[in-house]
Amino acid sequence: MKIGIVGYGNLGKGVECAVTNSKDMELIGVFTRREPSTLKTLTQAPVYSMDCIYEKKDEIDVLILCGGSANDLPKQTAELAKHFNVIDSFDTHANIPEHFAMVNSASMEGKHISIISVGWDPGLFSLNRLYGQAILPHGHDYTFWGKGVSQGHSDAIRRIEGVQDARQYTIPVEGAMEKVRNGEHPVLSAREKHTRECFVVAKEGADLARIEEEIKTMPNYFADYDTTVHFITQEELNAHHKGIPHGGVVLRSGTTGLHDEHKHVIEYKLTLDSNPEFTSSVLTAYARAAYRLAQEGQYGCKTVFDIAPAYLHEASGEELRKKLL
Repeated sequence: MKIGIVGYGNLGKGVECAVTNSKDMELIGVFTRREPSTLKTLTQAPVYSMDCIYEKKDEIDVLILCGGSANDLPKQTAELAKHFNVIDSFDTHANIPEHFAMVNSASMEGKHISIISVGWDPGLFSLNRLYGQAILPHGHDYTFWGKGVSQGHSDAIRRIEGVQDARQYTIPVEGAMEKVRNGEHPVLSAREKHTRECFVVAKEGADLARIEEEIKTMPNYFADYDTTVHFITQEELNAHHKGIPHGGVVLRSGTTGLHDEHKHVIEYKLTLDSNPEFTSSVLTAYARAAYRLAQEGQYGCKTVFDIAPAYLHEASGEELRKKLL
């Protein structure tokens, strides 16, 4: 199957690697809003301007969209879904229903397949929440994120006056997770579930006390959490905090029996060395599903809830039943 990549940041580079490592896929090229001659890909894949993407329509089976959820995907996915089978990683949870409606309308009009909000949360974690609720209807969901770098929170710190660079880690509270694992069904506030740890490089002469206070009281980001701020040098940050690790745990704690006498806990955990590369691998697997659905003549917008697992794997159904079932 022939794959195109739209956007070439960390996510786009990850998709390039994942496609290259997939025996049943071929990368047709990368499409960018930048000047193509200034962009060199990891595998020397060709780079094209977004302006000529429709000229390549007949050469591409699935487009994997690697833009951001704030400004790129809300407009881009629906526009391209009229003309291509597309995959995106739209992750603004509250706006997924609206995004789905727009993309579905475009996909139905163009008779193409689109799969939105693909990744690990939303995505794989969403699936595990669904499985947990379906299997243990008497129970509670718990999702813990981290330890990992939050790119959005890091950006928020960098916007503070006097900050040169920063990384923020989201860290789950171990005691809270243990209560859930023990089947206690605790009611947990945001502060009780996660802490935040910030590593900040301040500009020369900056007021460190003011910066720390602004971080800790920032609404929607840090005010509701126990937050620790460390001031370090740029050299220390470059040496120890340049990666983008992440991960998390989804738990479903529930009961069965006529009188809820038996406790059960389902746990699904991810530990990721590279958040964008793992997300890219999920996107690429779902591109395989989109291709297969399109081959069957299906069209419209889908989410991970609608895709049978067998569509994700490069092996045939016969091989899967023999080796994995």
